[in-house]
Amino acid sequence: MMTIRPAKIEDMAAVADIYNHYITETTVTFETEAVTTSDREKWFEQFSENGPHRLLVAEENARLIGFSSSVRYHERAAYYTSVMTSVYLRNGESGRGVGKLLYKELLKNLESHPELHRAYALISLPNDASLRLHKKFGFTDVGTLDEAGRKFDRYLSVKILQRDL
Repeated sequence: MMTIRPAKIEDMAAVADIYNHYITETTVTFETEAVTTSDREKWFEQFSENGPHRLLVAEENARLIGFSSSVRYHERAAYYTSVMTSVYLRNGESGRGVGKLLYKELLKNLESHPELHRAYALISLPNDASLRLHKKFGFTDVGTLDEAGRKFDRYLSVKILQRDL
């Protein structure tokens, strides 16, 4: 049975493992260096169970199979009503609806937060699965950053999506 729950510090080794696949094998994230459990434990400090910055995990048979998060959109103070959201699944877990469940719960939590106004997603291209997932949840396309980054010896563009909360 799968459960979606707030992440705990003890989950950070599994979160790092899930995320490292995307860092080392894909262009889904613009991170280029694998993260450690210690890195993720420090990253975890920004999250809370009732604030605007959340970290949820999907757990099945005592094994983490994915996570979703909302983080600061930008460090400048006036952006405090906006968050950037993402979802990552353990390699091999896509196509089972796990990402949909994680995003549904994350967005439900964010919608109930009185100070939040908008969620953004930055999706490196191509990534049709992520674009479909975000559009299912009401995100709309607001632009493309053409060749905004470089990874694996090629330039990558980023689609910007937004959703009211």
